[in-house]
Amino acid sequence: MKRLEGKTALITGAARGIGRAFAEAYVREGARVAIGDIDMDRACATVAEIGDAAIAVEMDVTRQQSIDAAVASTVRAFGQIDILINNAAIFSAAPIVEIERADYARVFDINVSGTLFTMQAVARHMIENGIKGRIINMASQAGRRGEPLVAVYCASKAAVISLTQSAGLNLIGHGINVNAIAPGVVDGEHWDGVDAFFAKYEGKAPGQKKREVGEAVPYGRMGRAEDLTGMAVFLASDEAEYIVAQCYNVDGGQWMS
Repeated sequence: MKRLEGKTALITGAARGIGRAFAEAYVREGARVAIGDIDMDRACATVAEIGDAAIAVEMDVTRQQSIDAAVASTVRAFGQIDILINNAAIFSAAPIVEIERADYARVFDINVSGTLFTMQAVARHMIENGIKGRIINMASQAGRRGEPLVAVYCASKAAVISLTQSAGLNLIGHGINVNAIAPGVVDGEHWDGVDAFFAKYEGKAPGQKKREVGEAVPYGRMGRAEDLTGMAVFLASDEAEYIVAQCYNVDGGQWMS
């Protein structure tokens, strides 16, 4: 039997990258998946490739009305939500003396507030319907430590780890397991932007930072989105029933805890 047979998942930021890899893995394991994303063209294209077990729902995690509408759309389509993955996030980098309030506010609005209030909306649905659900928040190795040029992003992911712990302790009383995954450096199209930040602030040639961080991973390479899917499936499955408020490193050995 497939590990997520009969389950429904809502995944934010799932039109591409890590979120899409999660959606594909969940469908392979028997789940139905709502692809939540602000980019509906990309979300619909992803759904067309995944097949009938997926739907696209427009979702801006900075707007409560959009969060609530995405939850309602998923429930209308599939009946209920058993699993939530809070994957939507953005990256930012700058020296401390150059951080701008607007940039700080946007990163925290998406990475932290988006995670909290999407988790809240889905948890309310689960509680009201007696669903013993699973919530998985996407943290990062950046939330485990500071980095000279990445203060705002690091702080946002540290907040996600803390939210996971508090929500996990609170919601397990309702039979809802909340845990997190902390990837390391993961390859993908987003790395073009990340690399550009470091080219600007560290004077590196295009592609140099990406090559350096990949070589620094003990495993020997950068991660791939597919490297994270096993943990995402496990934490959503019955096998993880006794796991509460934990954050798992899936990073090729970059951080040990």
